[in-house]
Amino acid sequence: MPLDPSIAAFIAAAPKAELHLHLVGSAPAAAVATLAERRGSSVVPTDEESVRRYLNFEDFPHFIEVYAAVTSLVTSARDIVDIIDYASINLRSQNARYAEMTVTPYSHVVSGVPYGAVVEAMAEGRHRARNRDVEMAWVFDVPGENGVAAAEATIGYVLEKAPEGLVGFGLGGIEAGVDRALFADVFDHARALGLRSVPHAGEGDGPASVWAALEALGADRIGHGVRSIEDPCLVEHLVAHQTPLEICPSSNVCTNVCASIAEHPVKELIDAGVLVTLNTDDPAMFSTTLNREYELVAEAFDLHIDDIAALLRNAVRASFIPDKTSLLRELEQVVEAHGAG
Repeated sequence: MPLDPSIAAFIAAAPKAELHLHLVGSAPAAAVATLAERRGSSVVPTDEESVRRYLNFEDFPHFIEVYAAVTSLVTSARDIVDIIDYASINLRSQNARYAEMTVTPYSHVVSGVPYGAVVEAMAEGRHRARNRDVEMAWVFDVPGENGVAAAEATIGYVLEKAPEGLVGFGLGGIEAGVDRALFADVFDHARALGLRSVPHAGEGDGPASVWAALEALGADRIGHGVRSIEDPCLVEHLVAHQTPLEICPSSNVCTNVCASIAEHPVKELIDAGVLVTLNTDDPAMFSTTLNREYELVAEAFDLHIDDIAALLRNAVRASFIPDKTSLLRELEQVVEAHGAG
């Protein structure tokens, strides 16, 4: 059944928070093609249409492989500023007022961007976003496949110079075979510095990775966590502690973690009482937007305005924005204007 136009209108009008958004995954296909041509890439295509085909993923490991190839093309501070620009323009068009963007400084330094230049680029991108009425915060992410050395380097960057707006410390990349517990000491250090723990888990690996993220890394939120549904005890724990999940439905379908939106466990998790938030992950790579993620879930599971409003509130409440009051107040005004209870 097609989405009710009144639901789509509400989604478009509602102010939003995006909690799971990667820097490199925000680069449009045309920009990726330009970077590939400029760098003389023999792996990533140099024309937009071929890039779109290149961004068809066989599974989660293949996605990680492609993501790493695109990341290697980002070799200057200007590249980083441009991608943040693309992201903030897209966020504003979705009426997203606040976003926590994941940046992987270790990968950019390896690609030749000095860490100081990364921080300066983030500051410039944040300033431009604010001029569009989008507040950007940052999560520093560790590429798990690069091991504890990458985590130690990343916490070293924080000690050297934390960018303004840094709120979280994450762990991404390959999950299967990369024990979350190996990174416990570095996450302890990050939390001691005041950063919130937001590791990926339960996407490319099963519920055990979520347990490890909770128990070893002190996770405040779980990036993805979609496979938590496979463990009823874990679901009970998430509900009892109201640990937010950063669910990214299109991402999970595109990487074959889930077969389709209709078969995605997001509604089961919501019905169980898990604190679910909806996000895009890598919107340019998955050809989606934040509004589209809400629309897809609403259409697949026959959600009404009250249901969607609850998800929108979840995202604001699970965010690390210092003052949630004004955004929640604005959201309630839109909910009332659209006739929800």
